[in-house]
Amino acid sequence: IHLMALQSINPATGERIGSFPGATPVEVSRALAAASDAFGVWSRAPHDERARLMRRAARSLRESKERWARLMAEEMGKPMTQGKAEAEKSAWACEYFADNADRFLALLEIPTEARKSYVTFQPLGVVLGIMPWNFPFWQVFRAAAPALMAGNTFVLKHASNVCGCSIAIAEIFHEAGFPPGVFTSLLLDSRRVGSLIADQRIRAVTLTGSTTAGRSVASAAGENLKKVVLELGGSDPYLVLEDADLEAAARSCAEGKLINTGQSCIAAKRMIVVRSVMRQFEELLVREMGARETADPRKDSTQLGPLARADLRETVASQVERSIQAGARCVMGGQVPEGPGFFYPPTVLTDVHPGMPAFDEEVFAPVAAVVAADNEGDAIRLANASSYGLGAVVYTRDLARGERIAREELQAGSCFVNAYVRSDPRLPFGGIKESGLGRELSAFGIREFVNVKTVWVQ
Repeated sequence: IHLMALQSINPATGERIGSFPGATPVEVSRALAAASDAFGVWSRAPHDERARLMRRAARSLRESKERWARLMAEEMGKPMTQGKAEAEKSAWACEYFADNADRFLALLEIPTEARKSYVTFQPLGVVLGIMPWNFPFWQVFRAAAPALMAGNTFVLKHASNVCGCSIAIAEIFHEAGFPPGVFTSLLLDSRRVGSLIADQRIRAVTLTGSTTAGRSVASAAGENLKKVVLELGGSDPYLVLEDADLEAAARSCAEGKLINTGQSCIAAKRMIVVRSVMRQFEELLVREMGARETADPRKDSTQLGPLARADLRETVASQVERSIQAGARCVMGGQVPEGPGFFYPPTVLTDVHPGMPAFDEEVFAPVAAVVAADNEGDAIRLANASSYGLGAVVYTRDLARGERIAREELQAGSCFVNAYVRSDPRLPFGGIKESGLGRELSAFGIREFVNVKTVWVQ
């Protein structure tokens, strides 16, 4: 195997800030052996001991959140205020599963004709986490905290451009007192994921990433009969009905679009607006989108940073240009700026319809697509006319109407009324269709990586 050095590039300047040697095959094998050996002890550790260490990890996340935010800003361009919030949210996940794992995994008695019959939830073994760069702390902790609290051990293969974050997370678990091998970070390029999944010591796989990456990982996991959870791409529809509070809807859509500079699987992607209020909504959206400051993400005042990599900006520029060629109108932004770094301006495209990249594809950038709908039924039809099904939103002053549409009509894993989509440790998170398989977070998430074992006593 030819080992590639993994590079960290500051997306605000384009300068290389770190080079990390990839793990050798011998190092990988030793790490998997250590994780497998550690499982034998960790899986039998009392719940209170696991919880104590998890709360220490949460404390480290909070106490050093400035440090972690700066690292995220430098490696993938996240604004400092959002990076600190991400560290806080990661700590919340640690504490939530420390507090609730025992209850979520409690023995479940089921009356039958047996003397005793019940379901018990037992850990599987080594879980491989293949994680993305866009939320480099949160994505890891939301997968690792429940897996570890269930008694599994965890091996992290992080995105190649955030090696510093990967090393830092391993440091947090180590300093919290987790035994060697319980959490391991492996620095690898994506070409080596297949052999990692095939290793018999890996018992389950969780991936957050693109739909293309999900297909590849699902194929490898299926070939090796490994349990897999996939949280993939999205093209979340945000329905703005004729009775919506348009100012509040525009403000919420802009916030949902611009968090993490638009680089979120659950970002607002397609604003599907009833035609009678569309032009008024567009004006309000442009005003809200233009109110954010784009600057060096290491400044506390920055609200929008650069895109994480040069190739990502090239992809977005192509999607915007092809949408315009197909008939979309650009009413704001849409031009790659001059100067260093991988910045892309807040952009609003209107008159977007199916067949355009801005409608059909996931646009991972601060680009909002406004789509006209004739009425409620047409808006629902357009919302569901997507290969994705991660999140969806409906804005209306009629809460019963909004709840009905969210509950019964929208094809997505998370449906919100009058608020942009977000993840929460207390609620299951995941998608349908090409947005993935399985669930993360909540009781549903922690039960993904356990053996749901039936016990019958005659």
